[in-house]
Amino acid sequence: MTDYTYPSVYFSYFFFALLAGGAVYFCVRSIKAGYWGRDSEEPKYRMLDDEIDHDSQPTGAAAPRRS
Repeated sequence: MTDYTYPSVYFSYFFFALLAGGAVYFCVRSIKAGYWGRDSEEPKYRMLDDEIDHDSQPTGAAAPRRS
C-alpha cells in the first residue's frame, strides 16, 4: 500500500506559496508604479473631465441628450 499524502501536501503548500508570492510581487510592483499614491485616481477624474468638455461642444447635428 502506497501513501500519497506527502506529495499532495507538498504540492498544496507549494501552490499556495506560489500564489501568495505572486500576489505580493504584483502588490509591490503596483506600489512602485504609483497606483497606491495620493494621485492614484487622477486619470479617472481627467477622463471624466474630458468627457464633460467633449459633450458640451456643439457638433452641428442634434444628438440625444443624457438626463
